[in-house]
Amino acid sequence: MPELPEVETVRRTLEPVLRGDTIKGFIIYEPRLRWTLEPSDLERWVKGRTIRNMARRGKYLIFVLEGGGAMLVHLGMTGVLSLAKRSHERRTHDHVIFELASGGQLVFNDVRRFGSIDAFEYSGIAEHPRLCHLGPEPLEAEFNAEYLYRVSRGMKVNIKNFIMDARRVVGVGNIYAAEALFHSGIHPKTPARRIGKERCALLVEAIQKILQDAIVKGGTTISDFRNGYGEVGYFGQSLSVYGREGEPCTRCKKIIRRMVQGGRSTFYCAGCQRG
Repeated sequence: MPELPEVETVRRTLEPVLRGDTIKGFIIYEPRLRWTLEPSDLERWVKGRTIRNMARRGKYLIFVLEGGGAMLVHLGMTGVLSLAKRSHERRTHDHVIFELASGGQLVFNDVRRFGSIDAFEYSGIAEHPRLCHLGPEPLEAEFNAEYLYRVSRGMKVNIKNFIMDARRVVGVGNIYAAEALFHSGIHPKTPARRIGKERCALLVEAIQKILQDAIVKGGTTISDFRNGYGEVGYFGQSLSVYGREGEPCTRCKKIIRRMVQGGRSTFYCAGCQRG
């Protein structure tokens, strides 16, 4: 958390405001993020450059800058990237503040410091070590039933952890994996290799629908997530299984259960989801 819908929500709220604005400068209060932030990289590739657009790859935000520069931002678990007025008073966990030519600020706040910021030459983005291993985007044509069926053959790993593996498909985090498996009727413990073509089609459809709905509703705010304006997301009100342990299933009325897979909580309905 934040997952793909939250990152896309941040992009959609920030880009219309930031496109065409110039990053005049920056202040680094804490460089020790998930990976140490190098001031020299920001000086070389970001300072004084105009923002052409903002893109997203998986859970990464990409600032495409004039003159061939780029800035990669990962929000980690508790990161928030938001707009602020110049009069903004720095808060405890505001680690980097970018000064904008328009008079405002772009603030990176991260309580746990699992997020990261990196600046580099845009032409090398395909080889960037954080991006080069990533699988297809779940909302693009490359991610389809045929692809999921093909890459899951022979895989003993359970299907939930499989679809959360960014090498297979990017951005399907814990919340949305649990929800997609519920809506496709697949038990999260089912080995990936046992998912046939028809159920692969159901799962792809469920993943895409859940992610699209979450983006429309501004993502899911469990605790920390805020969009570019500091607003919460409302998809949490539409969750069918995630966080609902002990509550009745909205379909069959059996009780929602929780188990741990790969160190993360998995919520499911034993009545609706079969192996």
